Amino acid sequence: MAPPRELQGFYYDPEKNRYFPIKGPIPGSSSKPKNPTPKAPQTPSNQTGRSSCRKLRNRTLPKLLQARELEGRHVIYPHYCRCNFAEEYDKIQASKPVVWRYRGTDKMGVCALKHLRVDLQTLQGQTETDVLLTGSINGSLSFSEVGGVGQYFDDGTKWRADCVKNFVKGKTFEHDEMRKPVFRPNRAALLMPSRISCIRLGPKCSPQAENDGSVAGRVLFTTLGSETSGGSVYTLGLVEPLNLGPGILNTWSGLEEIASFRCTLWTAEYDYNRHRAVIGTSLGGASVDLETRMETWFLRCKSDVFAQQIINSGNVILCGLRNGAIVTADFREKRESLSDRLISHRIPYSSSIGGCKKEWFKLKGDIFPSHTIRMPSSISSLVSLQFDEQYFLASAMDGSIRLYDHRLLQRGAVQSYEGHVNSHTRIQLGVDPTERFVTSGGEDCKLRSWSLKSGELLFEEKFSDSIVSTMCYKTYSSCKAEEENQYKRDSSHGAWLGSHEGLFYMRWL
Repeated sequence: MAPPRELQGFYYDPEKNRYFPIKGPIPGSSSKPKNPTPKAPQTPSNQTGRSSCRKLRNRTLPKLLQARELEGRHVIYPHYCRCNFAEEYDKIQASKPVVWRYRGTDKMGVCALKHLRVDLQTLQGQTETDVLLTGSINGSLSFSEVGGVGQYFDDGTKWRADCVKNFVKGKTFEHDEMRKPVFRPNRAALLMPSRISCIRLGPKCSPQAENDGSVAGRVLFTTLGSETSGGSVYTLGLVEPLNLGPGILNTWSGLEEIASFRCTLWTAEYDYNRHRAVIGTSLGGASVDLETRMETWFLRCKSDVFAQQIINSGNVILCGLRNGAIVTADFREKRESLSDRLISHRIPYSSSIGGCKKEWFKLKGDIFPSHTIRMPSSISSLVSLQFDEQYFLASAMDGSIRLYDHRLLQRGAVQSYEGHVNSHTRIQLGVDPTERFVTSGGEDCKLRSWSLKSGELLFEEKFSDSIVSTMCYKTYSSCKAEEENQYKRDSSHGAWLGSHEGLFYMRWL
């Protein structure tokens, strides 16, 4: 069979046995054959990232839909690149978020943040509502109602939202005003001894515990510690309806101090299977039984544990250290005594870590040496993926963000994400509920989002004058509830962002 005849401005698809117009250079504008594009000159990564974001925003949904009608599910768009329509659609949406800043929150100093649904006791009776639990650098822990505009309370502070970034064309400021206000009753704040270092949601307590549509039953949080005292582990019971009415004891009656330590508490995880708090400290890793309050150390080292993540269905935990190591530890075994029974290990240093002259470092614990990896700098954040918890994200204080497979750690990272800026700050990574995107603030005060699968930088903008160091996503139950109320336009994916400057909300259509 004779090869198909070349037609200027068209290309031939042998599967469909037809010609399609080439969308790109004007036909006849160049006499050069259509060879692979030569490599572009190297440019700084931040300039490449900005260019990538601009190109992504220039892609329009009508053009993408037109390409799908011509090509089917796998479209050739743009520049002859075959891509999945659904993935490309999600990328375009993620590159065009709307961001609001809440007026009056600039003095909150948010450093920990969780969005949850609770049963709220009011004078009119019991109701279910969305609340934000925020921890501040000054030690303040507070509840704020989302969208209720204080209708159940006599006094408090209302924060309204101003749109600061909107990349969606054709949207009006009237649409921006639909963002829900946040209301904090006067009795909904409590001052703790030191900075709130971590907040974790406990297991659900309703009969629908297996799906995410239930009310949170318990909250775990830690304080960092100060020069005069160490940090502490607390729980706040939410089995009973939250009462934000008169009397501070009504609001915080479920608060308990579980344990106190003579060291800094950097992070914590909630072990649902064994009902324990697993904490990362300046002395290593420990677990605390929330019922008996027994403390058990499973890792002792001279390098602070900055980040943790439970994997393997609660059998082991990842510990990210100040020296750049990520250690896999087994914390299931109960011990009566502490570090004298822990196994000693010598872990080799990577030559790229901070120019360190030491060849190895010591630690004691139930670790798996073959599952220890090293990043170029101190570990900032660890996040495991829900669709397969063997995959986890790790960020370091040199600006690197990487995706690893726990089964293939020695082969290196599966994916990397370029453009992140960090040199010394603990910045939390965020992964959306669909696990398509990775989001993080940077020391340049910009917020960035990447495609989890491809590593492509999708969004890069500055809307805060301080680092966005913490974030949380709305739960499925909150999104479902929004579809039934007057704020139907906000039923899409959204994330709460916290910085020393205040509280922000970002939404993707």
